[in-house]
Amino acid sequence: MQKVLENIFPLQRPLIHCITNGITKELVANALLYVGAKPIMAEDEREIESVIQVSSAVLLNIGHLTEQKEACIIKAAKLANKAQKPLVVDAVGIVGLSNRLALVQRLLDFGVTVVKGNISEMRRLAGLNSSAKGVDSVKEDQSLMELQELAHALRKLAKVYPQTVFLATGEQDLVVTDSNCFCLKNGVDSLELFTGTGDIVGALIAGVLGSRIKPLEATIGAISYFNVCGEKASNALQLGMESIRIETGNQLSKLYQENWQEMLKMEDWTNEVVK
Repeated sequence: MQKVLENIFPLQRPLIHCITNGITKELVANALLYVGAKPIMAEDEREIESVIQVSSAVLLNIGHLTEQKEACIIKAAKLANKAQKPLVVDAVGIVGLSNRLALVQRLLDFGVTVVKGNISEMRRLAGLNSSAKGVDSVKEDQSLMELQELAHALRKLAKVYPQTVFLATGEQDLVVTDSNCFCLKNGVDSLELFTGTGDIVGALIAGVLGSRIKPLEATIGAISYFNVCGEKASNALQLGMESIRIETGNQLSKLYQENWQEMLKMEDWTNEVVK
């Protein structure tokens, strides 16, 4: 896997259409620019088709949802599928909001390349109970037993949607397909100190997919790169909480010049999940 990740970043200027959380648009756009992608954030239904046609990949983040935004998301998903463009769905806030859960389930039927969410959100998508409230994951959902339970449930879901990679993010990350399951162990708690980190991960995955990297490798590469950037930036915390956000951005823009993939911490859980 490390060999595959060597040449992912910097990206070669793929145009990424992002319908994303209004609270973090600037953060997401800058993150894409830092790694060599180009963001465009059209949310007018009249523009969606034209933008999809010229985009390399599409990100649909269901955070900060409105009726108008939902209509744009559904239209974009249909058009991305028709145009065979990679599609990433970020399942923000589906734990306690049934309308968002229904939307993600509907999008899955259109054909999604990657679905991501935090561990609590992905437990809800997989039909498991969660202790979470709001849009944040909780530690009660992240013990080894709960992670293994989630891995099994996502593997079953992936059998229904074999074209889709499922990513659950947390203290440890799960990447699950119909035939693979990996547990990733990079990252630091300080990445939870500023808003939008999950939104950035979704955008990075779309960026890598837009560079024609296979979905499993794109997902592992994007989340791992971001987590390693967080690890490198963690020393800035001594300067204050805002410093960790700034330094994480700095690392996104330059860490690819180093052999960051050698810092990858990954366990193959495929055989355990099959049992």
